[in-house]
Amino acid sequence: MLYLDHAATTPVRPEVLEAMRPYLVGMHGNPSSHHSAGEQAARALERARERVAASLGMRTSEVIFTSGGTEANNLAVKGIVLAALAEDAQRRALVTTPIEHDSVLQSAAYLHRLHGVAVRMLAVDGHGAVGADDLAAALDERPTALVSIGHANNEVGTVQEIGSLVAVAREHGVPMHVDAVQSAGRVDLRGLGADAVTIAGHKLGTPKGIGALAVRSRVPLEPLLHGGGQERGRRSGTENVAGAVALAAALELADAERAQHASRVASQTSAFIDAVSDAVPQAALTGAPEHRLPGLASFTFAGTAGEAVLLELERRGVISSSGSACAAGSDEPSPVLIALGIPAEIAQTSVRFSFGRSPLPDGAPAQLAAVVAEAVRAVSAT
Repeated sequence: MLYLDHAATTPVRPEVLEAMRPYLVGMHGNPSSHHSAGEQAARALERARERVAASLGMRTSEVIFTSGGTEANNLAVKGIVLAALAEDAQRRALVTTPIEHDSVLQSAAYLHRLHGVAVRMLAVDGHGAVGADDLAAALDERPTALVSIGHANNEVGTVQEIGSLVAVAREHGVPMHVDAVQSAGRVDLRGLGADAVTIAGHKLGTPKGIGALAVRSRVPLEPLLHGGGQERGRRSGTENVAGAVALAAALELADAERAQHASRVASQTSAFIDAVSDAVPQAALTGAPEHRLPGLASFTFAGTAGEAVLLELERRGVISSSGSACAAGSDEPSPVLIALGIPAEIAQTSVRFSFGRSPLPDGAPAQLAAVVAEAVRAVSAT
């Protein structure tokens, strides 16, 4: 079985498992405890924090370990906006886009519903890109507490020109949060320049249940979890030491391997896109043709049903998805594809292929495209 749903989650890497194993079976101390076992755990936690901070281009003290990307996005969006409201009640606005992960969009909806925050949705073009001029116009309209825009979209793979967007936010004195869950490990994040960055370990080869939010020290943050004051008071709860070690190890491996693997994976993805476009007449690539994540290709297949194509692909030994795993099972067309201007009946035919860090064998993109063509023909014939 060929697993092509790495955008949803990745297998745990053996090297990561080995790095975290001592903190699962032997070194089990609580990092808040003031004895040798606790101090040993605290040292491991801080070493992991240093390594994560280095990968993100942030200070060690700015990294907050969380249970994953969803919690980190909630903490960023709610925490920064609530802190801003406490300082200046006039900064009652949040700017984001309709193609963000649900953890961002539902956090924005919460702030609107319970705190009267005005949520401005920036339009995206047909590839899913945000314009810097549109962001500037939105920030000119009213005092804003936060801009939250994802680095790379998890359904279509479009990578935003984050540098230009960060520059606009900075000119207006507004902090910017970047959800980098999909891009972490695949793209160098050290030069983003954002004020807050979210990552999740299970997209990088760690077990599920660990993530991080890095927030510049100058940005006030209201904690959402209260208790023992862990993570410098910004996220209470006993830290997942083994998970933090795993996240640091996965990021280090990804950073070391990126130059070696990224160009080949991108080349093979481009070959796959071309082969599918040639083999399947109704195939239409979604997202940006060039500024996209290496290893992600999403298509619509007009005249089919995306879920039926997925079943046919799995019968032929290929596991893929119809988009975000968080929206799996929904009968509604993808809001991301609708925001790109794709009609609902076409959006429901989408299939996403997301490759892992290891390149496919030579010739595999064409062979895989032939399997896709067979699956689409089987569905079209029914």
